[in-house]
Amino acid sequence: MKKFNPIPMLLSAALICGAALPALAQDASQDIHNAGHDTAQAARDTGHATKHATHKAVRHTRRDSHKAWNKTKEGSQVAADRTKEGANKAADRTKEAFSDRPSVKARDNAHLRSTKARDKAKEEQQKSADQTAPQ
Repeated sequence: MKKFNPIPMLLSAALICGAALPALAQDASQDIHNAGHDTAQAARDTGHATKHATHKAVRHTRRDSHKAWNKTKEGSQVAADRTKEGANKAADRTKEAFSDRPSVKARDNAHLRSTKARDKAKEEQQKSADQTAPQ
């Protein structure tokens, strides 16, 4: 049986670690450098995302405001139409309720004629009473 010789194993481990140390040092400085670039890129991405979200919010606000304005306009027109219809219906019902009665002007004229006739009759009675009564 052969004896285990640790020297080649140690040499190969030293060679691997020795080669890795400069690579680690280069990676650390490169990582710091990359971190700066990554931070700058993240700030740019955040700025672009904020700009996009703001623009989208403005578009949606404008669209929804216009939609609300249209709905309000339509509702106002419907309310005005229904008010007009209600007023016309009330006027028609009022006209129907008073259709069998004479108009106000006709009643006033009839009252005036009857009052004049009464007054004339009283004057006639007074004249005849004055003529028959001694002075």
